[in-house]
Amino acid sequence: MSLHLYNTLTRAKDAFIPADPRRVTMYVCGPTVYTRAHIGNARPPVVFDVLFRLLRRTYGADQVVYARNITDVEDKINKAAEALDPALPINDRIKAVTGKYEAFYLDDMAALGVLPPTIDPHATDHIAQMITLIERLIAHGNAYAADGHVLFNVPSFDGYGALSRRNRDDMIAGARVEVAPYKRDPADFVLWKPSTADQPGWDSPWGRGRPGWHIECSAMIEAHLGRSIDIHGGGQDLIFPHHENEIAQSVCANHAPLARYWLHNGFLSIDAEKMSKSLGNVLLVSEILAAGVKGETVRLALLSAHYRQPLDWNDQLVEQSKRTLDRLYGLLRGQDVTAAAEAPAAVVEALEDDLNTPLALAALARLADARDLAGLKAGATLLGLLQQDPDAWFQGGTGDSDLDADAIEARIAARAAAKQARDFKTADAIRDELKAAGVVLEDGPAGTVWRRA
Repeated sequence: MSLHLYNTLTRAKDAFIPADPRRVTMYVCGPTVYTRAHIGNARPPVVFDVLFRLLRRTYGADQVVYARNITDVEDKINKAAEALDPALPINDRIKAVTGKYEAFYLDDMAALGVLPPTIDPHATDHIAQMITLIERLIAHGNAYAADGHVLFNVPSFDGYGALSRRNRDDMIAGARVEVAPYKRDPADFVLWKPSTADQPGWDSPWGRGRPGWHIECSAMIEAHLGRSIDIHGGGQDLIFPHHENEIAQSVCANHAPLARYWLHNGFLSIDAEKMSKSLGNVLLVSEILAAGVKGETVRLALLSAHYRQPLDWNDQLVEQSKRTLDRLYGLLRGQDVTAAAEAPAAVVEALEDDLNTPLALAALARLADARDLAGLKAGATLLGLLQQDPDAWFQGGTGDSDLDADAIEARIAARAAAKQARDFKTADAIRDELKAAGVVLEDGPAGTVWRRA
């Protein structure tokens, strides 16, 4: 079958046909870099990484342009910068915050096997493009300046609400719009706002200020991908108001659709509860990794449910994901396996059916049962799994052991010598000693291999 994707705009699973198969374009909303990424933040980059891999397989690696932005100007960033040395210029404090947390974000995503996007545009590098876009909206009668602000006039765009399918009252309530005397309509949203001396700001026709949140994505999409793109993705929470506002800005400025396919992943909960600071259950990716959970285990857990469905993060999910990978890596261990030139049809067809990762994982399980190891590796690669050397997978975990690989190998050699001398008491003691240190021995025809528990 060909690729079909559930399009939030049409509420249907549509056949994917790029506008230009020689340049397939995708944009996914990236992080606001003021704090560490939590596990919910990790779901979109992992999901759309699988789509990126699938598109590259179908159209060619050089034919797919994937942009994931970095929001490095935002009021939460300003708040984080307030904690730094006030003697530093505000822009230096802002850069210190954003540079630090962008590096953390990229490290976390790399640990989960997320490929770098083709482009990672930064909002602060596109202020000029945002100003130009706002000027076009004013010229077209879709935006107006008032009291140092520039606002998009929502009633000027008849198509507003088509993506979220909310009525006007729900949209006003859902956007949590600021009540301000300079607004022509309660639903109008900010494109540009004034900055005080202790806030980052840029010169503009409306005075020194900074952009609103929504305008940055429209400007960066146009700058790097074009006025109309194939795929726009993000979390379900972005449908309204962020993506609805992006559509309004871009369509009114360019008289063309912003994106032809809109994809949104579902929410993630923690032990069946909504993740929130008030509940104290916000779980950071870095905390999960520091606790000894491998990045590939996290990735598999995030792909275990269909991307549009809710996903509950819990200890059972993590343990099941680890056991699955242990089994698959166990089949590959000690084998000289080269991935098949093509991913197995069952895996490809599952992913082409709106990124049905549970079905694709079931296909991997069948390949494992059939001992089709070349097909297993090829199919897993399309999902970003089984990318490590099997020995490194089993021996690279932290476990509870301070023993390094050389020390473990030395104890295994001592155990082998004890067994050779028929000193089974000593051999068993060494096995028990290593087990207590979090190292499990597995005896086989080719000798003894080990893994960290």
